[in-house]
Amino acid sequence: MPGFSEEEAREFAASYRSFLEWVHAEFNQQRERNEVVALVQDFLGSQRLAHSVVSRNLAPFEHVNLQTALDAWSQEPDRSVALHGISIPPHHGTVSLQQLVAGEGMPPLGLSAPSLIDLPNGPGSTLACVMLAALLVTDRRGEYVVLVVGPVEHEHGLLVEIAGLPVGAAQAVHAELDELRRRLNVYRGHVLDVGIGAMGNVALTFADVPTTAREDVVLPEQVLNRVERHALEVSTHRDALRAAGQHLKRGLLLFGPPGTGKTHTTRYLIGRMQGYTRLVLTGRALHVIGAIAELARDLQPAMIVLEDVDLVAEDRSFGPGPSPVLFELLDAMDGAAPDADLLFVLTTNRSDLLEPALAARPGRVDVAVEIDLPDADARRTLFALYARDVPTQLSEAELDEVVARSEGVTASFLKELLRRAVLESLVERTPLQTVTAAHVSRALDDLLDSSQQVTRSLLGVGNDPEELPGGGGVGTLPPGQSGGWSSYRVMRGRPGRYRG
Repeated sequence: MPGFSEEEAREFAASYRSFLEWVHAEFNQQRERNEVVALVQDFLGSQRLAHSVVSRNLAPFEHVNLQTALDAWSQEPDRSVALHGISIPPHHGTVSLQQLVAGEGMPPLGLSAPSLIDLPNGPGSTLACVMLAALLVTDRRGEYVVLVVGPVEHEHGLLVEIAGLPVGAAQAVHAELDELRRRLNVYRGHVLDVGIGAMGNVALTFADVPTTAREDVVLPEQVLNRVERHALEVSTHRDALRAAGQHLKRGLLLFGPPGTGKTHTTRYLIGRMQGYTRLVLTGRALHVIGAIAELARDLQPAMIVLEDVDLVAEDRSFGPGPSPVLFELLDAMDGAAPDADLLFVLTTNRSDLLEPALAARPGRVDVAVEIDLPDADARRTLFALYARDVPTQLSEAELDEVVARSEGVTASFLKELLRRAVLESLVERTPLQTVTAAHVSRALDDLLDSSQQVTRSLLGVGNDPEELPGGGGVGTLPPGQSGGWSSYRVMRGRPGRYRG
């Protein structure tokens, strides 16, 4: 070594070797002292340590179902379960059961009270679920260990591992837990909003059951009857239909201009489909339709609502040609057995975008129902519906004028009209006294003003001078204006989310 004598080099090498021996000894001592490894290895014994670890990955949204299953499974007769939490220092990765069995390649671990996360297991209720814990189990199979590793950021999803049993016996334990997860599934029978989690996983949120009454669905009677017959009557007579060899899986397409009440109609159906698991997908959630369809098959009878499917039909983010998401949707609708009690409800503003794909793969949608712009009688009913909690003072003649001037508008437009009329009254006098024809007229004038072309579009009303209520001669929002055409198209496709 340059600059050092031979004697100094030998002395340095000896010191460095002593250092490495100390590190190695310290590592072995630390490994021997690891209480988690000692717990697992002592419980299993050398003979059971020789068995393979059998693992199973679950979707993160199954975490609460796994805990529900483990709680019931642990209480079964002739089974003893001791739960031990495992602590990992910050900035270390998680641990596997294979590492605990072998005692090698682990982060520094310690025993602790189990770490818990409170997860919803129903509307207004939660369940404490273990994040990282070892269950030491003794039952008719002998002694074995079940490790639960919950979903954490930048790591895998939910993991269940079993050590200490022959492979077949470990698979049988997994099967028991799977069966309990299905039988005790906390999502069954509820209304669930489907979303996308932070890591791109499916996220399920318990939602309130809509209370939309039949009289609040302002559609021509024959249209509403057709919707009810296909959705509700099949569920009412499902046993008789099965006995007659008729399929229960069905698809219902609600199409029509934006803002005409398609979402409102689906909310009415959701509220009426008691006993069904009802899954609602909008926006980005449409991309996980495959996983949701599989969940619906496990939880049937089930209803899957897919809103604004035309936005998926035009999705080209995965490459040229037809949208793979749309094909996945069609595959999901076709994947279940014919006697599966599944109802798919699709809404779209652009049936022309879906029709070629649906026609090329028949049998996915059985009934298509047009939800059109409200006629004069419907507009009168909608006005009364939105004004039922508002003190109004309009004569029949004045109401006739409002109905006439609002020809060609949507339900969303009329709802916004009432809101603005109330505001007109409040500007004159607070607290609210009465909404008069003058207030409604001023609000309607404002909505029909040429400066409100974007607002009208976002409420589902076109801006063609020939079709615009009361005239106006205004144009449409051109590409390149604020928000971009794609942003405008999304807002225009779901009127009432933004008001000018």
